[in-house]
Parts: sequence; structure tokens; C-alpha cells
Amino acid sequence: MRRTTIIAAVVAVALLAGCGSSAPPSTPNACLAPASAYVDALASAPGEVRLADQTPISGCLVSEQDAGPLSQVGSAMVAAATELNRRALAGASDQTAVELGYLVGAATEGASKTGGIHHDLILRLESAARFAGQGSKQLPGGFDAAYERGFAAGRSTG
Repeated sequence: MRRTTIIAAVVAVALLAGCGSSAPPSTPNACLAPASAYVDALASAPGEVRLADQTPISGCLVSEQDAGPLSQVGSAMVAAATELNRRALAGASDQTAVELGYLVGAATEGASKTGGIHHDLILRLESAARFAGQGSKQLPGGFDAAYERGFAAGRSTG
């Protein structure tokens, strides 16, 4: 009888200890989409931008993110920024700069809560978004103001 009581107590303590622990948040499935999903969603910037399942871009960067999902999300975001930058260099409207700013702003907001593990991704995003091309190519006039408008919106609602 005493042995059964001890075993029951040990099991109860183990169960209680497990109740306080939690796994790190996982990367939402919507964030594992290709770059085209990010580009398509960004068309609504500077308004609220959501990926599938109403996932904000900032929600794609989670604490203790596993390397595989981090790589997949980062690759998609950088590819989206590269595509939007290509459009901006080709003379697209200010909307493209707003979309670029929103993407970087939303990612920056998400990364601000993850203890620095996304620092390199943010640097790559900023570089891809503001790339001015080689030679005499320049980002179009008005790019900076539109980009900053998008960046602020991304930090706020992204």
C-alpha cells in the first residue's frame, strides 16, 4: 500500500511539473509559402497585410525558431524583397516601395521579440529592398518617402 502511494505521488509531481513547461511557438504554415504569396499579400499595403489564415508577416518570425523553417521563411521573404526591388528599379509606382517598406517593417517588428536570432535576416531584407542596382541605376524619386510610409505601417500592423 505504501509503495502504491509513493508511486502515485511521484506520478502526480511529474504531471504537475509538465504542466508548467511549454514548447516554443512553431512557425505558422502560412509563413512557409513561396515568395509569390508574400508579394501577393503585400499588394494591400499600407493597409493590413495578412498571409493565408490571416497570419501577419511579423508572426512568421518566432522565438527559438528551428533552422529549417527559419531558412524557408527567410528565403521567401528575401526573394519577395528582391522581386519588389526589381520592379522598383524598373520604374514601378510608389506602391512597390510601400510594399517593400511594409515587408521590412513587419519583419523588423516580428524580429524585435525574438532575442536577436533574426538579426541577419533583417539585414538581408534591408539590403535586398534598397539595392540600387549596378552602374548608373538608381531607385526612383519618391522611393524613400513611400518606403518609410510602408515601413511604419508594417511595424504598426504587420
